[in-house]
Amino acid sequence: MQALATITSGRLSGAVEGGVSVFRGIPYAAPPVGEARLAAPRPPEPWTGVREAVEYGPTAPHPPYEEGMADTLPERVIPGDEYLNLNVWTPGTGERGLPVMVWIHGGAFTNGSGAEPGYEASAFARSGAVAVTLNYRLGAEGFALVDGAPANRGLLDQIAALEWVRDNIAAFGGDPGRVTVFGESAGAMSVVTLMAIPRARALFRRAIAQSGAGHTTLRAEDARTVARVLAERLGVAPTGAGLGAVPAKRLQEEQSRIVAELRGRADKELWGERLTALGALPFSPAVDGELLARRPIDALRAGEAADKDLLIGTTTEEYRLFLAAPGLIDHIREEHVAAQAAGTGLAPEAAGVYLDRNASPGDALAELGTDAVFRIPAHRVLEARAAAGGSGGTFGYEFAWRSPRFGGRLGACHALEIPFVFDNLGDGRNLAGPRAPQPLADAMHTAWLRFAAAGDPGWPQWDPGRRPFMRFDDPESALVEDPHARTRRLWEGLLD
Repeated sequence: MQALATITSGRLSGAVEGGVSVFRGIPYAAPPVGEARLAAPRPPEPWTGVREAVEYGPTAPHPPYEEGMADTLPERVIPGDEYLNLNVWTPGTGERGLPVMVWIHGGAFTNGSGAEPGYEASAFARSGAVAVTLNYRLGAEGFALVDGAPANRGLLDQIAALEWVRDNIAAFGGDPGRVTVFGESAGAMSVVTLMAIPRARALFRRAIAQSGAGHTTLRAEDARTVARVLAERLGVAPTGAGLGAVPAKRLQEEQSRIVAELRGRADKELWGERLTALGALPFSPAVDGELLARRPIDALRAGEAADKDLLIGTTTEEYRLFLAAPGLIDHIREEHVAAQAAGTGLAPEAAGVYLDRNASPGDALAELGTDAVFRIPAHRVLEARAAAGGSGGTFGYEFAWRSPRFGGRLGACHALEIPFVFDNLGDGRNLAGPRAPQPLADAMHTAWLRFAAAGDPGWPQWDPGRRPFMRFDDPESALVEDPHARTRRLWEGLLD
């Protein structure tokens, strides 16, 4: 059965699947190829006749995940130039005024796409919302800061997709005035970053940040260091023309070497302290002074986006994904924990606190990494929102259910909550495994929908006195106050 829609570029023919109308591979911008490879996104070319929109479109060029993570985080790779595309799920094109949920995928700003099986969003449409997933430029093509090319092209792509939603989502039954932008990991970091950009935040009403906050941006000088070293190793000038002439595969290979180098024992004299810090992402948004005037966390502290509703949270054991999945967790020693604690600026006794709380040094480092990269940055966003005031609601959550995969060693790890949010437990090949609890998916999916529809997920707003979080777990979810208080206090005055 066909589903039909007419948008600004032309007519579309989608599919009706399980009572939901689905349109895939819709271009929201022209192909970024040739001279446009490192340029700002341009409008797509209109077409005549009816364009088929049944299959997912091409995905943005990206390298494979590193060894040990590729099997845990499978990715679709669909070749083609027209990869600035998006996908729409709707209860029906005859609907009107439905809430809209726009998903920005994660992947450390170097991987992922809106076409991943885990982002199949028909459950949102069955529940009465219009859902959108999108691609954006990744890695150096999206984020290398070089002369002769606009900064933060990946963010410009996200903004172009949101402008497409503003102009076209009514054709799918959605209300352009009721848009919620949500994402996980780099997608969540993108969401909070978009809140700091006036041009972007005019395009949505609410935001959900899953395992990402407002600290993960690069100073312009650090971003230029990354681009300069990348260009030197490729033998080209550190300009848009220089990098734009490098074949995609060669560019990805060298950027992957840089990512691996910075995660290992990188030369701090070459890279500097910030680029070698735990959780640093060398190809991520840069504070360029134009599109992004300051760090998102600083923008929120200044009261920007205070009229937007925000739901933000983490999983309980985020960092276990990066230690357990590649088999590193059993090789961590106490001195590694001490070194990481010192590197984050914690007091000397802090490493001992983490070691005393955990059964092994690997477990201690997993908790420390969770705090440093995810939990404490989320607290800083919540604190910033509370201090700034404003009309927007602010809510916190934590996902605590532990995956049985890898013999239970993944725990409540990074990205585990995604199939529950999407109510897409599927065939069990995700991080949750084949027997994930459906009632937990029902609870999270419903909360996200409630928030998108009315700005209230179903529990009290966050405040700095009680620090309430909804902790999602099975068999029961419950409101908790100031979870992990002991380790949270270790970070007072840090990660500001």
